[in-house]
Amino acid sequence: MDIKMRSLAVVLGLAGLLAGCGTNPVTGKKEIQLISTGQEVQIGQQNYAPARQSQGGDLTVLPELSAYVSEVGQKLAAVSDRDLPYEFVVLNSSVPNAWALPGGKIAVNRGLLTTLENEAELAAVLGHEIVHAAARHGAKAQERGTFMQIGMVAAQVGMAMSDTNPNVGNLLLQGAGLGAQMAMMKYGRDAELQSDEYGMEYMQKAGYNPQAAVTLQQKFVALSEQGGRNQGWLDGLFASHPPSAERVARNQERLARLGTAGDLGAERYQAKLAPLRAMQPAYDKADAALEAAGKKDFSKAESLAREAAKMLPQEARMHQLLGDLALSQKQPQAALPHYEKSIALDSAYFGAYLGGGVAAYRLGNKARAEDWLTRSMNLLPTAPATFYLGTLAKEQGNLDRALELFRAAAGSQSDIGKQAAAEYTRLDLPRNPGNYVASTLQLDARGELIGVVENRAPVALSGVVLTPVRVDAAGRVLQTARSVQLGRVLQPGERTAVNLGLGQLTTEVAQQVRIRIDGATPAQ
Repeated sequence: MDIKMRSLAVVLGLAGLLAGCGTNPVTGKKEIQLISTGQEVQIGQQNYAPARQSQGGDLTVLPELSAYVSEVGQKLAAVSDRDLPYEFVVLNSSVPNAWALPGGKIAVNRGLLTTLENEAELAAVLGHEIVHAAARHGAKAQERGTFMQIGMVAAQVGMAMSDTNPNVGNLLLQGAGLGAQMAMMKYGRDAELQSDEYGMEYMQKAGYNPQAAVTLQQKFVALSEQGGRNQGWLDGLFASHPPSAERVARNQERLARLGTAGDLGAERYQAKLAPLRAMQPAYDKADAALEAAGKKDFSKAESLAREAAKMLPQEARMHQLLGDLALSQKQPQAALPHYEKSIALDSAYFGAYLGGGVAAYRLGNKARAEDWLTRSMNLLPTAPATFYLGTLAKEQGNLDRALELFRAAAGSQSDIGKQAAAEYTRLDLPRNPGNYVASTLQLDARGELIGVVENRAPVALSGVVLTPVRVDAAGRVLQTARSVQLGRVLQPGERTAVNLGLGQLTTEVAQQVRIRIDGATPAQ
């Protein structure tokens, strides 16, 4: 890159930064703001639904509990420093956690609600999350990513760039994975302390006793010190909001200034939580069933799941769990009625559609499989649904669609992602064998050209066909020699040499020879 181009890149970068200066609505401090309020709201709206799906889905058996949590949240939002379209929802997950997306989209798990003792503690949790949204903590995290890339983008001005290897995790596809990643975002020390500080102020302004924020943090520190005995906390709230003695001390200092006036709302909270607490034994059995299934003790898992479904028959997840257990034991016929029941109780959650779609496919009901798998994808794009839809497209002869779906699923870092990559290769290999077999030329001891080929496909290859061609300086083919077929199976990553049968060539001609890969098939 010449001096003029470098100067232009610097000017463009500085102009962007200057245009992005603003004032933090909570702290009042000047800061770089590359993401506008409108963009924050859009990010939250686009990712709220898939994030909720990926974290257990909405708790539908107690709509009055979600309404109560929303009421408390809106009371706090009304005294916050930023006017955003705040939303609050209770998620159907036993993992104790709460999170906020940019734009004020907030969720709290039922597993956290049952550990709180009063409404003021709930206000402490929600106030903390409101500050994360109001103070732009999520947006800042995204801006830091953007800021770090400014130098890279500037350095690449005028250069062609290609990135066909997106890094997506687990079973979620890229779009859905973004929401899940933001929901589990780990905030830094400064962001946590800031959310504690202003969250306590919001509590006081809304009429709550801020002492609940202190007792809550003390409880979290005590739980964190128990380590592995509280794995749910380690995987949930403590992963994204790590407690510390420093946070407790800061909250105590703040409490001395704010005072302990205000409402705790203990009786009111316990009354609102009573229905959920009554359901807790059923959820405990479902959690134990999942733990047993993880240890491959399916007999125990199924027994516990049936008890849970009997105790709480109106809970869709119990019936989905029974379906999942049957499907995992290769019993799709037994699984299907459980999925049907789950969907009848909650048609807005992806899980039963996904499991039911797989069960229907294995039973040969391709139409129903495609319908349910598509519905699951509309709610939450996952690699398994994408893989099976790709398989259906392949069976229907729609190879272009199958390739598109297999390629999307292959981005998942999971076993089914690997299966999708292999299927993609099998379909694409006849069309583009050269994309999967690398080749170079070398001189042997007699001065004859030999071809060296390497299998870069995720599957073993046979019938690899090499064709030597002579090209001019512009790459035009001047002469084509007889093709040579590799007489052996080439494993993934394996290299081998093959005599091309060209004999001894002049240096000029040898320099013009290239290898064209004209064929390859997946090994049987």
